[in-house]
Amino acid sequence: MMTTEKPLFIRPANMRAVIWMTITTLLFVVVTGIIRYMGSNLPAIEAAFIRYLVGLVILAPVFFKLFRYKIPADLWRTFAFRGFIHGFAVCLWFYAMARITIAEVTAIGYLTPIFVTIGAAYFLGETLKVRRIAGVLAGLIGAVIILRPGFQEVSSGQLAQLLAAPIFAGSYLYAKQLTGRASPELIIAMLTLFCTLTLLPGAVMQWQEPSLQEFVLLSCTAVVATLGHYTMTRALKAAPISVTQPVVFMQLVWAAALGVLVFGEPLDPYVLTGGGITVSAATYISYREAKANQ
Repeated sequence: MMTTEKPLFIRPANMRAVIWMTITTLLFVVVTGIIRYMGSNLPAIEAAFIRYLVGLVILAPVFFKLFRYKIPADLWRTFAFRGFIHGFAVCLWFYAMARITIAEVTAIGYLTPIFVTIGAAYFLGETLKVRRIAGVLAGLIGAVIILRPGFQEVSSGQLAQLLAAPIFAGSYLYAKQLTGRASPELIIAMLTLFCTLTLLPGAVMQWQEPSLQEFVLLSCTAVVATLGHYTMTRALKAAPISVTQPVVFMQLVWAAALGVLVFGEPLDPYVLTGGGITVSAATYISYREAKANQ
């Protein structure tokens, strides 16, 4: 018996999701490119603070709308804690971006979904099955290939991004819990607010007067990152994660190309190999989770 059902990736909704997610990967690589171009003259925590402060200005109309509603005290605490850990992770990311190649930052960053899997098992009570353990181990092997401890000195930028990955995973797990109680607009707005507040004390203590160029670049980062979150939301709304997640890993291709063509960074085969293994592991985990939730 013949069926008229279209294959998974050519359904109109899925095609829209792929297009939105492709745009998302390009936007986030633009963000990394801007930070890389800016360099490390400003302290990482100050750069991150300015980025989120500008984000607050962009989201001001959303705040005026959202604060008409009463938010429970326990939800405020969750928003605050998530903003604290996310702000710390962003600071580490800014530090790493100024010190290691774009491809390295991106490849190590793909450990985040691996840590999400581990965190979901321990904190959300999800079962850690054999296939999940295999995916986690493969991702960790990929990270070891990238870092090559014992064969080269592990840099401070690599360590910063390695530490940022599980913290971003924790933020993601909190976001997953929050989606059952708050709208996407509220979640994004609260994240921006509490990241700004988290980064404020450190930014004040290390404050250096930013040049006009640095302020403009960080403002551009805020605009592009906000657009990236919007396009990502549109992609996730249009199709299952099994469709959109593999597209995310195109970011490693864009990042490597940007580093080589624009910044003259070397194309490290170990980064590409380790990144490929980590990408494959994260894709496998995402696919299995999508199948399990059908």
